[in-house]
Amino acid sequence: MERTRCCVVGGGPAGMVLGLLLARAGVEVTVLEKHKDFFRDFRGDTVHPPTLMLLDDLGLGERFAELPSRRLEKMRMVIGGKTIVAADFSRIPGPHKYIAMVPQWDFLNLLAEAAAAEPTFTLRMGAKVTGLREGGGVLYRDADGAERELAATLVVGCDGRDSVIRAGAGLVPREYDVPMDVWWVRVPKLEDTGKEAQVFGCFANGLAGMTMDRGDYFQTSYLIRKGRDAEGRAEGIEKFRERIGGLFGWNDEQLDEIGGWDDVKLLNVRMSRLAHWYSDRVLCIGDAAHAMSPAGGMGVNIAVQDAVAAARILAAPLRRGTLTARDLARVQRRRAAIVSLVQKQQLAEHKMLIEPALDGTLTERTIPLPLRLSDRFPQLTAAAAVLGGIGPLREKTPAFARR
Repeated sequence: MERTRCCVVGGGPAGMVLGLLLARAGVEVTVLEKHKDFFRDFRGDTVHPPTLMLLDDLGLGERFAELPSRRLEKMRMVIGGKTIVAADFSRIPGPHKYIAMVPQWDFLNLLAEAAAAEPTFTLRMGAKVTGLREGGGVLYRDADGAERELAATLVVGCDGRDSVIRAGAGLVPREYDVPMDVWWVRVPKLEDTGKEAQVFGCFANGLAGMTMDRGDYFQTSYLIRKGRDAEGRAEGIEKFRERIGGLFGWNDEQLDEIGGWDDVKLLNVRMSRLAHWYSDRVLCIGDAAHAMSPAGGMGVNIAVQDAVAAARILAAPLRRGTLTARDLARVQRRRAAIVSLVQKQQLAEHKMLIEPALDGTLTERTIPLPLRLSDRFPQLTAAAAVLGGIGPLREKTPAFARR
């Protein structure tokens, strides 16, 4: 049986950031990631200003800058033919006045390489956790299929919306009603018009979508009514090509690259939050504690900020061997109000923007008041950029992790 001080389950942004920070504090930490590599398409590829500042503090800013990336400086929406700048990130305070769009696998590999330099850090890829271990720790199946045990003082669930750790601890989240699911698809970009990235939402004639310029292709989210995946697919791929092409103005050459439904991935949108993020020797953060709506693209940023707060609060008691439930409660107290605020903002976006868009009642005449005000008073786009780019609170990098 293996032993570690802290077992982090899930090697996504929250799990890798937490593992790196704890290792720099001298805490023995093991990260278990069920996949054998980080390469997965249609993941949250936005790196927000607080994470960019964190990377600077960790001494990783220059290495991150070498990764293939695009810079998002303005968020645009096209509603009934009218273009509105919803958020202008060039107006936000701080050194990074943009959102960096970087393939998530490159970001995670960077964190993994930095963490591997720490003597107390271990990363096990292809390690699928099957449950919690009596007495602390987890049971898992390694990359070769062997059943193993890992004893730990603390298990942190960073394993997403369908968290095995959360279920094993008997923690049940409150689920919120959401109006949509999302079809994710790649559409090739015929020419690169420059370095500035474009992200824009289009809403017209009962259709809604958001596309992200990734250089040689558009990573596109097409919104459908909740639970209508099978119904939509039954209409045929040609109907989908027609709708998404009309929404974004793409031509047949681009749309022909969507060969069939295998190229269209379903995101079953869920939004939830735990009343209690912890139990005996277990803590959940990120999507395991609070699944965020894709509205506003805040999920990764919030999860990384959870990890920074957790590392700052838990490093000392973990290192001393004095960890108690009170320490875990401090993490929740630090982050719960922030998460609640962002989720309320997302629910308001559902009501104000997404539901009318899917109902076909969102037109140039019915543009929501906040967007009309932003269009009339451009300085308001700075406030929207702060909320969407930084969030209500930026967690400061712990001193022990700075380089």
